[in-house]
Amino acid sequence: MKPIALTTETFDATLANTDQPVLVDFWAEWCGPCKMMSPILDQLATEQAGRATIAKVNIDAFPDLQARFGIRAIPTLIVFKNGQPVNTITGVKSKGFLEAALAA
Repeated sequence: MKPIALTTETFDATLANTDQPVLVDFWAEWCGPCKMMSPILDQLATEQAGRATIAKVNIDAFPDLQARFGIRAIPTLIVFKNGQPVNTITGVKSKGFLEAALAA
């Protein structure tokens, strides 16, 4: 299972239509550290299926979402619960770190 690709049009609806935590990765194709995070996020998407949603926003394609959440460095990951941001994580992190952030 892969993370869900979010767009400006699908972002709010995706967060509103779930009672699960949602981890959103703000990334770009040219970002080396973002590429390092990709296999970790793929694993999380598979392992957390049914318990959490893993999603990605390409900041080059959707700069409005980057601006909306004040993303200044990538990768930045935001954990949302009940549609609200509850934790912002910047930089490359381990799978265990992200699992703990989702569980908190």
